[in-house]
Amino acid sequence: MKLKSKKIKIAIISILAVCGIFLAAGLYFYQVAVVPGHKTFINNDTKLVKTDPLYKEKKWYQNVHKQKWIMKSADDNLRLDANYIPVNNSKKTVIVLHGFMNNKDTMGAYAAMFHKLGYNVLLPDARGHGQSEGNYIGYGWREKVDVKKWAEKVIKRNGNKSQIAIFGVSMGGATTMMSSGLKMPKQVKAYIEDCGYTNVKDEIEHEAEDLYHFPAFPRFPLVEVLSGITRIRAGYFLKDASSVKQVAKNKRPILFIHGAKDTFVPTQMVYQNYKAANGPKELWVVPGAKHAKSFATHPIQYQEKVNKFLNKYM
Repeated sequence: MKLKSKKIKIAIISILAVCGIFLAAGLYFYQVAVVPGHKTFINNDTKLVKTDPLYKEKKWYQNVHKQKWIMKSADDNLRLDANYIPVNNSKKTVIVLHGFMNNKDTMGAYAAMFHKLGYNVLLPDARGHGQSEGNYIGYGWREKVDVKKWAEKVIKRNGNKSQIAIFGVSMGGATTMMSSGLKMPKQVKAYIEDCGYTNVKDEIEHEAEDLYHFPAFPRFPLVEVLSGITRIRAGYFLKDASSVKQVAKNKRPILFIHGAKDTFVPTQMVYQNYKAANGPKELWVVPGAKHAKSFATHPIQYQEKVNKFLNKYM
């Protein structure tokens, strides 16, 4: 009897020890994945290099006059920061959304492209990024309601005849897709997403395998623990943050762009996103392009594709 009791105690202690290890690991990866800060696997350098194929566009952005827009987030009462670059007498605006641990200034080349095409450009810093407040990364799920509020702010500033497109790259692409599932103002005419993921859980599982080389175990329980911590601390489960489910609700036009050689957000994800969309849709898988490099890889064709798409609907 004593031996059996001892075995039960050992089993309980072992289970608690394993749970403790997974909880500690989950808290560590919460810091890596969800708490804003410097990430060694992300390049957000805005230093100009003349060999950059987008050098002229980035130089233009650095030099152009920018208006500062401030707004409270749709929830959590956070101060959000944005740059606005108007075009004289234009009612057409593109809201440009940046990627994970980037900021509005890393999107300067895209701002230059849209401005050249005749669009006002609004570049917000997402929650917890750049000059915006926030102690968590929402991966587009928490930020989608802010995108709607930014669109409403554009309409208030520029009038009811405004026409708006929402554009984003990487996490910004996912944010674009997630916002498309909301009931948006009628002035929002189209969406363009570049290399966004299917849902946050899929993306984090992929990175756990790709960056940390985790096998299926312990990857599966660890991501589930991380998801639970994220729900408690940041307000969402990882799987709930789904681009696929949101684009399925959208009836407005959307252009999907993805690099054919993207390994950070695997190219295969764009096919799932595209398949789920129920409105007018187009897909461009960019030959030779790695993650978030489609514009830099084929700058002329990129601008032509974007311009042709927007001209259909705005």
